[in-house]
Amino acid sequence: MAASLLNKALKPIKHPNFLSSLRSFNLNSIAINPSDGPSSSSFTFDHTNSSKEKDSNSIYLKPPTSNESTEKTTSVTMPMSFMTGSIVGKRFYNKVTTRESDDGVGWTVMLDYRTLKTPSKRPLKLPTLALAKAIAAEWEYQQTDGIRPFTMPLMKLACTALERVPLTRTKIIEHLMKKFDQDLVFCRAPEDNTLTAGVHARQVEKVDPLLAWLNSEFGFKPIVYSSFFGGKQGEGLTTAVVNLLKKTDDCELAAIDALAAAAHSLVIALGIFRGKLQIEEAIELIRLEEDLQVDKWGLVEGGHDVDIADLKVQIASATVFLGLSRKNSFD
Repeated sequence: MAASLLNKALKPIKHPNFLSSLRSFNLNSIAINPSDGPSSSSFTFDHTNSSKEKDSNSIYLKPPTSNESTEKTTSVTMPMSFMTGSIVGKRFYNKVTTRESDDGVGWTVMLDYRTLKTPSKRPLKLPTLALAKAIAAEWEYQQTDGIRPFTMPLMKLACTALERVPLTRTKIIEHLMKKFDQDLVFCRAPEDNTLTAGVHARQVEKVDPLLAWLNSEFGFKPIVYSSFFGGKQGEGLTTAVVNLLKKTDDCELAAIDALAAAAHSLVIALGIFRGKLQIEEAIELIRLEEDLQVDKWGLVEGGHDVDIADLKVQIASATVFLGLSRKNSFD
């Protein structure tokens, strides 16, 4: 079952015509007649609830404050549970489109006549049309019986990049670097132990090329430890990585943070960011030790297979988000 769910989730990513299909996806902007009312109607996510009778997982229509009560001035408020993964209500829109933002810098997504907004009610202004179309596709494929946020990873990453990263950039970098010394790729299984000799050999084969790339990329050789708790990397390498993270834009840092969290490795995340690693290669490195255990003892259905599926979705979605957010990728 998990394999079936994974194939459905990753089918657009693995398909060779994925990007071309995004370009051809019919997501033209809607022209709103001025007589229909202001174009500021919006789709937002909000935790505020002025009525005691409202259900926290329901979708509510907020009537216009002006006396001119027209359909076009209606806004839609979504509960904050959208960001937690629960089903937040039935699909209430018919058509999903994209249009250029009002200031001409970036792209937005439209649900019928409503502008899609972030949880803090800011317009969801995206850096590229390709990313806007991909997020629009996530909304387009929602079922009529309910909106499922867990099937919209690009939307979540976009909200993170637009809202969380600008406010907490320094803390995000500090958090990433706090775990850098204990990075997955720096921890090496003992060679002289019969129980770990196989793991050590596989690490030498698969991880050492990534460490060699790290040395070439930043000019400092990483230190490998046999201790489970790792050790301390040289100041030169640490400073070089921090400087790289500081130069990233908000979308890039959001993607790196998501990749590092899923991989338990900032180095693997940087490998994807710099184009050294592909999705499949990164997943193989992340699961290297566990896959050896599975090969030896077998796979637990409902456990290992679900973990693998979840990891693939997390790594693939963050990688796709990173690629689609880069303006020069579709010039």
